[in-house]
Amino acid sequence: MTSQDEQIQQRRSNLDELAKLGIEVYPRTFERRHTISDLVDAYGQRTHDELEADRVETVTSGRILAIRAFGKANFLVLSDGRAKIQVYIRQDSMPERDFRIYKLLDFGDWVGVAGRLFRTKTNELTIWASRLHFLAKCLLPLPEKWHGLTDVEIRYRQRYLDLVVNPDSRRVFEMRSRIIAAIREFMTARAYLEVETPMMQPIPGGALARPFVTHHNALDMDLYLRIAPELYLKRLTVGGLEKVFEINRNFRNEGISTQHNPEFTMMEFYEAYADYQALMTMTEEMIVTVARQVVGSDQVTFGDHRLSLALRVSLREAAREAASKRLQREITDADLRDRAKVSAIARELGVDADPGHGAGKITTAIFERLCEDRLIQPTFVYDFPTEVSPLSKQKPDDPDTVERFELYIGGFEVANAFSELNDPVEQRRRFEAQLKNRARGDLAAHEMDEDYVRALEYGLPPAGGEGVGIDRLVMILTNSASIRDVILFPLMRKRD
Repeated sequence: MTSQDEQIQQRRSNLDELAKLGIEVYPRTFERRHTISDLVDAYGQRTHDELEADRVETVTSGRILAIRAFGKANFLVLSDGRAKIQVYIRQDSMPERDFRIYKLLDFGDWVGVAGRLFRTKTNELTIWASRLHFLAKCLLPLPEKWHGLTDVEIRYRQRYLDLVVNPDSRRVFEMRSRIIAAIREFMTARAYLEVETPMMQPIPGGALARPFVTHHNALDMDLYLRIAPELYLKRLTVGGLEKVFEINRNFRNEGISTQHNPEFTMMEFYEAYADYQALMTMTEEMIVTVARQVVGSDQVTFGDHRLSLALRVSLREAAREAASKRLQREITDADLRDRAKVSAIARELGVDADPGHGAGKITTAIFERLCEDRLIQPTFVYDFPTEVSPLSKQKPDDPDTVERFELYIGGFEVANAFSELNDPVEQRRRFEAQLKNRARGDLAAHEMDEDYVRALEYGLPPAGGEGVGIDRLVMILTNSASIRDVILFPLMRKRD
């Protein structure tokens, strides 16, 4: 029998002994007067004499993080996940059964304590316990060093354990909640209406990505987990809702990395009568506002970098400069618009170019290979090739370019926005071009959506739309290196 097996057996034996005392080993409720955090915040700076004069009585609860015995003096350390407090246990200060409960406790158990606050000779804030209530048994041993679970695999697979033993993980997810709340507050303060659109869609649309497929039994039809809410949100703008936003999940059947999870959270919004320039300004304002509200500053640390907002550069300009530097010769904007020339440039750079890809898509691939991971400071990359932007409006003087930007921070994309294409004839032509790409094997190409084209025929006013990657923004604001660090339950490979 291993040491862990012996510990588990002992813990189960202790639970049996607790039951023999006649207590309810899985009680239904417990009424506490204070949380441990409340006590530490309110009384953590009180002196010994002040606590003795006030005679502060409390009832609190938490998980046991330490058990220590020194002769007749026994101590527990309890935590509510945010703060810790010491509990002083003496046999002559509580009912006999309560002290017997103490003798059957294990590291990780949940208990409730009633008593008064005082300071020990070592000046530690402590509860002198008069009652002890058993709340739940930890049957599996926690890591020996409760303050540090470093096995990344366990942290992601057993997030509940990670939250118990790693206070930093808890802080990340508390910050995530506040970031989302701050974004929601920012949007609603600007008269945006929060809405919900379908998660299961008959046609996957709104982005270029491979979808997950599911099946509806009653209707006997395949459906797709949405890759983006875009086309439904724009239908609402056609219906007269001038400012709408949604914070919810998207699903893309693609690779997993430190920046990608197949299930991720986006905030997507649309505003009638706005263009991508207006959204660029609004995005700067939103991220600065959220950072100040949640982090306390618009200057944040990400990895080894200190970040501040914001820069702007066109996609072709960035690709041209990076390619020129790499190849040690001048690459022109005209070169990147010529299919044969840009294909040859891509080959020299070691960038794969599919025979079916046009100049715009090859230029984008060059940008992604040479530039993306170098855009550490917040940078707006704007004016994308039309070929890679089937839902964006073209620039009036340049049909090969659309009014689109992506915001890069920390070396990856955080937001994507554009002036919305609202010409139904042009939209149909773009969809048909995407269908040709699908026929050539591009499974991420956009499908034809007849109902969306029909919606445009009823009239979509000039509008701008944007998607913000919530998970990636949380990574930046919490200085987290991997997207799995900011998703409570990331998708993991199945274990044998």
